Amino acid sequence: MRIAATGDLHFYSGAPEVWKPIFRKIEHQADVLVVAGDLTNVGLPEEASILVDELADFKLPVIVVLGNHDHEADEVDVIIGMLRDAGVHVLDCTSVQLGDVSFVGTKGFCGGFDRHGVQPFGEHMLKDFIQTTIDEADMLERTASRLKGPCKVAVLHYAPIRTTLKGESEELYPFLGTSRLEEALDPHGVKVIIHGHAHYGSPEGRTRGGAVVYNVTRNVLETYFNQAYRIIEV
Repeated sequence: MRIAATGDLHFYSGAPEVWKPIFRKIEHQADVLVVAGDLTNVGLPEEASILVDELADFKLPVIVVLGNHDHEADEVDVIIGMLRDAGVHVLDCTSVQLGDVSFVGTKGFCGGFDRHGVQPFGEHMLKDFIQTTIDEADMLERTASRLKGPCKVAVLHYAPIRTTLKGESEELYPFLGTSRLEEALDPHGVKVIIHGHAHYGSPEGRTRGGAVVYNVTRNVLETYFNQAYRIIEV
């Protein structure tokens, strides 16, 4: 299967129509389109409607997760409903099977990596913050443990490893992802992980379990490959 992967499209009201011709190209190069979050700029339904309009008549399956920008206006349920009504698979600690490939996905959250990860200790506000990360990772792992088929792919917004953040300021790492996502996926045979969010990161890395991790933020893809999406074969 050929996956056309991208992320951080940031559709906004009045945006020029640049994605429709890109989507037409993808139709001839891939079997499925994956978007790793930040579909909108500030989480407004009218921004999501632009993406829905540009996907009109798109012939391939579309799989997305939401990003932090999509939560900004507290209209997540409306945006998810719009996308699902348009036939888009929105993953929120859920999965979808396309042929022999199982996709699991969620937004994820932040918290840092390995021994530098923030711990749920001290003030209640900090405990609540990290508990969000722990809950998200736990739900992701439960879904990943039920995946079937020979090929398993995860779609996230936040990064599961540090490697694909290289290029970002290290002070930002705790807010760009968490290794708890890596720990949720590695034990369950996930071999490809796609994420966004890190606009100035690096395009590729591996988890400790050997899964290939792709940062498909549009800015990263345009910087490294001079195009707005990446074809990943699984």
